[in-house]
Amino acid sequence: MVSSSEYGSHSWELLVTVDHQHEEVQKEFLLRVTGDLHIGGVMLKLVEQIKIPQDWSDYALWWEQKKCWLLKTHWTLDKCGVQADAKLIFTTQHKMLRLRLPNMKTVRLKVSFSSVVFKAVSDICKILNIRRSEELSLLKQSEDALKKKKKKDKNSKEPVTEDILNLCNSPVSSGLSGSPGLYSKTMTPIYDPISGTPASSTITWFSDSPLTEQNCSILAFSHPNCSPETLAEMYQPRTLADKAKLNAGWLDSSRSLMEQGVLEDDQLLLRFKYYTFFDLNPKYDAVRINQIYEQARWAILLEEIDCTEEEMLIFAALQAQYHVSKLSLSSEAQDFTCESEVDEVEAALSNLEVTLEGGNTSNTLEDITDIPKLADNLRLVRPRKLSLKAIKPYWFVFKDTSVSYFKNKESAQGEPIEKLNLKGCEVVPDVNVAAKKFGIKLLIPVADGMNEVYLRCENENQYARWMAACVLASKGKTMADSSYHPEVHKILSFLKMKNWTMTPQAVSDPESIDMKPECFVSLRYTKKYKSKQLAARILEAHQNVSQMPLVEAKLRFIQAWQSLPEFGLSYYIVRFKGSKKDDVLGVSYNRLIRIDIATGDPITTWRFSNMKQWNVNWEIRQVAIEFDQNVSIAFTCLSADCKIIHEYIGGYIFLSTRSKDQNETLDEDLFHKLTGGQE
Repeated sequence: MVSSSEYGSHSWELLVTVDHQHEEVQKEFLLRVTGDLHIGGVMLKLVEQIKIPQDWSDYALWWEQKKCWLLKTHWTLDKCGVQADAKLIFTTQHKMLRLRLPNMKTVRLKVSFSSVVFKAVSDICKILNIRRSEELSLLKQSEDALKKKKKKDKNSKEPVTEDILNLCNSPVSSGLSGSPGLYSKTMTPIYDPISGTPASSTITWFSDSPLTEQNCSILAFSHPNCSPETLAEMYQPRTLADKAKLNAGWLDSSRSLMEQGVLEDDQLLLRFKYYTFFDLNPKYDAVRINQIYEQARWAILLEEIDCTEEEMLIFAALQAQYHVSKLSLSSEAQDFTCESEVDEVEAALSNLEVTLEGGNTSNTLEDITDIPKLADNLRLVRPRKLSLKAIKPYWFVFKDTSVSYFKNKESAQGEPIEKLNLKGCEVVPDVNVAAKKFGIKLLIPVADGMNEVYLRCENENQYARWMAACVLASKGKTMADSSYHPEVHKILSFLKMKNWTMTPQAVSDPESIDMKPECFVSLRYTKKYKSKQLAARILEAHQNVSQMPLVEAKLRFIQAWQSLPEFGLSYYIVRFKGSKKDDVLGVSYNRLIRIDIATGDPITTWRFSNMKQWNVNWEIRQVAIEFDQNVSIAFTCLSADCKIIHEYIGGYIFLSTRSKDQNETLDEDLFHKLTGGQE
């Protein structure tokens, strides 16, 4: 019996369903409450009424109709807006989730369904020992990929059993502190920088973590490639519109998994969303480097990014080298002495080179008051409609961020024929090493679109210098910038990998390295060549990389991937304000590109460095952006929610603020300010 005083004029009954595992105990409870009772008081009343002695600390109230958590326990029911018709569920905040990693392995672990996705990904990365969690996010698989998987499962005669790595006993999953996601400069190296294996001094560290040596090996090493038959059963985008579908499923980083309809034991993809890999270090990042390598490898195998046949053979050769190095991996401990700072792939390779040589790289101070310039004979190519390309030699001078050209060297003191400002332009390599073709394609923004110009160089060295200068100029940097010489070196090393010739050793038996060539290239090339032809061509390319250690082969692969013209572009189908047709918008780490959906040609490029502000009109779901010189654009997104593009732009701007002087802590509030929007 309840006393009449409890039935006050302001009290009412609230139905709460308890998500527990005790079958003999009821799951629905009616609580008599008042509007001024706080959420914590409701939970206390509920636990007293359930009368099951267990730890309820991970439980919280979920409001089913509003799709939100009631986590502010000091708020009253009135303040939350909870009334008698509310359906509340008392459930655990941490639930099991299956994650498919970039290396196509599935891990099962306990994740917070009440934290925002940004925080949940940070916790996941701590479990997996991946630094810089802000570069990753969670993605729902595209519907086309799911349809292909269902069709494959339906056609399969045997039941499909997925090999899942179970990390459900991880300390971070349970809410305890696990391995740090960031490391100080004085921290002991965790991995051997040459082989990528856990360093002996950290084996005890691994034994306290869900990442035992065996589990670490699964995440830090690549495993045998899939067969062409398996590749054929996987979803491969054929058009720009197909590629746009791949990016439609990114979760909102400012909302929780539960708020976005993710259920317990669902499968999501963990992927590198932002293509700015900061502070890569082989000593700490074996898992991270391997997962970046795997994401790159699958993007190439599934043709999510375009590359030439020459480039495909380099990727195949580097995969083959990794495969060979892994088979012949020595168990001897490697000695390394360098403690130099590293940044991104080139610096990670430099770190590795210093490690292998046992010395320190020399730092040369450049005269920063004198901006270098290039001057040389090049050929200019201008595509013309309804006629052949016009190819003419000129004397070119590259200074600051502009290229000027003259009739000849003698006339260089006067006015140039034309001066091309490369700031904000698109720079695309147009190279075929075997045919001695070293071209640079420049797409220069003009009022009505893009002005297309080709520069033809005579040799590799000339190409590397001019290409590096063009790449820097497109970002608004001059050749005085410290990144110029590393950029030249990177281009030359990539050309060197492309430059192979048949040698007697190259025509060895492919079976001697246990190689199935079809595993290393996309389906297009397995259809074009017979297995032996493919093997011979891969072995030919392999000669240039045959001495590379494990980690270097992966870093070179990532570097070659970064050199592709389409690298780092995420596509969305949009409709620009005032336009009558759909276009594709490419979002990169430093720019937006408007692309013709039919031809794939860039129409206009806008750099983030010229952006003054951007906002979203949530009522009509329109993104509006203002740039310098009174340039403004507005578009609606047709292939995904506009919040995804808004978050991409804000996310890249947030990542550009990272610096090693920040004591390696992230300003999460700034991330949410830049990406959250005011919906």
